[in-house]
Amino acid sequence: MTKRKPRESGNGSGGPQSAGAGDASTDEARDEAIAAVEEAVETAEAAGEALPEPDLEMELEEARREAASHLDDLLRARAELENLRKRAARDVENAHKYGLERFMTELLPVKDSVELGLNAADDRVTDAEKLREGLELTLKLFNTASEKFGLVEVNPEGESFDPDYHQAMSMQEVEGAASGTIITVVQKGYLLNDRLLRPAMVIVAK
Repeated sequence: MTKRKPRESGNGSGGPQSAGAGDASTDEARDEAIAAVEEAVETAEAAGEALPEPDLEMELEEARREAASHLDDLLRARAELENLRKRAARDVENAHKYGLERFMTELLPVKDSVELGLNAADDRVTDAEKLREGLELTLKLFNTASEKFGLVEVNPEGESFDPDYHQAMSMQEVEGAASGTIITVVQKGYLLNDRLLRPAMVIVAK
């Protein structure tokens, strides 16, 4: 069986004619693409021109208002800080002036008791026992007042010598006393709120 040849179009010169048609379609597609790009560019430029320009004057005025507000807040804070500093300095000054007010108020009864004792001593009929009772009362008043403010007596007789709280006046050999033991308290010491106010003056055994 014999195969049929494909049917040729035109006048037999299909090759050159087909090439010319292809070139024309390519040029047309290229022109359309260029036109589309130009149209897109024109659209973008038109859109950019349509955007509103920023109002620089308005933004500057707004920035000035904010700066003025921040400055006002800063000045207020500085004034409050200065008032606080002055108030604190005044409180410290008052504390220095009147810090002993309560203590002196507690000591006034002691002074009154001493004055009563002196007045009683001027009376020739006053016996020694009554004077002793008056002195004991005065001492009791003083101890009560001082304890309210944290004053503690240091009376270390019979205890071991402690250089942090005691001051040795001398050392003596004492039979039956261990070395370093306080055998005599010449003067009592005192602590004020657990801080050494005055060391106890003592005599220590060798």
